Amino acid sequence: MSDILVRIKRAVLAGHYVFSEKARVEMEADRLTELDIAESILNAVAITKTIRSTSPFRQSKKERLYIIHSTNLTGFPIYTKGRLVFEAGVETYYFLISSKRSL
Repeated sequence: MSDILVRIKRAVLAGHYVFSEKARVEMEADRLTELDIAESILNAVAITKTIRSTSPFRQSKKERLYIIHSTNLTGFPIYTKGRLVFEAGVETYYFLISSKRSL
């Protein structure tokens, strides 16, 4: 398991995660709860893909987005995309663009 995935899981376990408005809209549309998303991160065995952010609003040129495909505790497949950020000295996982049922 990668160091980044371990850091993401630790942030989620500590309750240090935030959802973007778009992620919340997608969660609602797919009838997913925050617990479903947290469970899928904690069940993940690998980061599926790492990409560089193309947003003009990104905080730094090296900002990375982590794509994770995993399941919640009932085995339901979920796709997430997010980034690790430091907020007030605490590492937080920020669900940016998508949190939805995996197709």
